[in-house]
Amino acid sequence: MDALRKQATKFREQVAKQQQAVIKQFSSSGYESSDVVVIDEVEMQRHQQLEKLYRATRSGKDFQKEIVKAAETFTAIGYKHIETGTKLSEDCCKYGAENNSENILAKAASVYGDARKHVEKEHEELNRLLSTQVLDPLRQMINGAPLEDARHLGQRYSRMRQEAEALREEIARRKIRVRESQTAEHVAKLHAAEAKMQELKANMAVLGKEASAALAAVEAQQQRLTFQRLVAMVEGEKTFHLRVAAILGEIEAEMVSDRQKKESAPPVTISENGSEKTMYFLAEATHPFSAESEKELSFSKGDFVVVRKVNPSGWSEGECNGRAGWFPSAYVEKRQRIPSSNSASEVF
Repeated sequence: MDALRKQATKFREQVAKQQQAVIKQFSSSGYESSDVVVIDEVEMQRHQQLEKLYRATRSGKDFQKEIVKAAETFTAIGYKHIETGTKLSEDCCKYGAENNSENILAKAASVYGDARKHVEKEHEELNRLLSTQVLDPLRQMINGAPLEDARHLGQRYSRMRQEAEALREEIARRKIRVRESQTAEHVAKLHAAEAKMQELKANMAVLGKEASAALAAVEAQQQRLTFQRLVAMVEGEKTFHLRVAAILGEIEAEMVSDRQKKESAPPVTISENGSEKTMYFLAEATHPFSAESEKELSFSKGDFVVVRKVNPSGWSEGECNGRAGWFPSAYVEKRQRIPSSNSASEVF
């Protein structure tokens, strides 16, 4: 019977050693989870709190790394955009300078080239903001001492807890040996193990509080800093897009305005051969028109106008009330045709 008991005790010790070996194998990865009540309920609650804080800080660190990775990508793409936009700006300005300034396309190219420079400056500002307001603060915290120190405290507590689990099992075995054979040696070893457990419990209580406070502080800092950096990123992107939209809005308005002025302006009068005869016609004004330049002709509704030329652009040239000039063709209606040798005064 004693032999069987000794064999069973030896077998339990071997199993315990194997369990400890497995625990040590995975202990290097960080804080170890365990539902075993090593000392008491208070210690168990501390352990669960530390486990939760350890997971939270690890998750927060991983999230910060993802933000850093995204911001680095945004910055790299931004520099590519700046390079491409700068080249386009130079090409547009070159085209505008080398072509007639009265040409609508040449002028639009110059306007866009100048505006593109301002767009790329805004892109540079966004990249600077991402670097100083997002990347630098997050990198500093990811690699900072407070986070690593707090996590090391948690890992130390985890290793101490594993030591306490092993010691608890050892005490249980020694109690069995004392009951089987209450020798002085067995009793002394049991008392030594129990004394070591008391010391370990006291150290765990101190270390547990310290680790909990450190991890809680780091988690709060992670939450606060990450939130602030996300807000800074959003505000930076919003400002960038608003400013770019304003720049593009201005150049679009300028391009459209130039095109409309060009299309609506009276055509340039081209001198005709004096021997060539042109048929004039008499028209009645259906709408009043007020001249905006010396080249244009004013008249009131019902006035008669001698139309001398009709241009495909939508403007006509003629005489009314002793004055000559250009006016919108749609503002008059044809009444009769007159030979070109007749003047306006002869018609009336």
